[in-house]
Amino acid sequence: MIHPNWAALVEDDTQLWATLESRQIVSGFRTVFEDRVRLPSGVETTYQYRPRGPRAVFVLPVTAQGEAVLIRQYRYPLRATVTEVVAGGVERGEDLLPAAQRELLEEVGGAASEWVALPGFYPQPSISGVIFYPFLALGVTLGDMHHEDTETIERVVMPLAEAYRRLDAGEILDGPSSLTLWHARAVLAGRGLL
Repeated sequence: MIHPNWAALVEDDTQLWATLESRQIVSGFRTVFEDRVRLPSGVETTYQYRPRGPRAVFVLPVTAQGEAVLIRQYRYPLRATVTEVVAGGVERGEDLLPAAQRELLEEVGGAASEWVALPGFYPQPSISGVIFYPFLALGVTLGDMHHEDTETIERVVMPLAEAYRRLDAGEILDGPSSLTLWHARAVLAGRGLL
């Protein structure tokens, strides 16, 4: 299962900037490189970034009763708890749909009867090569959650109309969650759920 725009989320055939030198300055899960590059104008500069490659999935779960299943999660860099859709990293060698299914089960104890791929996107293209792949999960049933030891997550179930009221009011502060909700709106409206 893929969305038509996912094929466009690849490197250009021709690169406009020439890499003169590259070094890894942070290793581990969130690798960071610092490159010396030459722009088409001839200007040379230093650029720090996360390389292309890491992927994450985002899931808007919707129950058969027409309820959105969101989460409230504490985010340490913000020192705040924010409302989000289900999300998580894609493990090495894992396909996107199984990753989305795994995250749905882990974070909210959910299983879906139908999956709809939504347009993928680059969340921070100025500093990161990470790609996000959102899904709409329909007919979701809820059971026991299976959080990781490092997660502080609360499951929040609400009518779809309330979730979209919060989105429109600017109360969903997580950018990828907002964009996932935005892309799902047309599908939900087309099915008479909104």
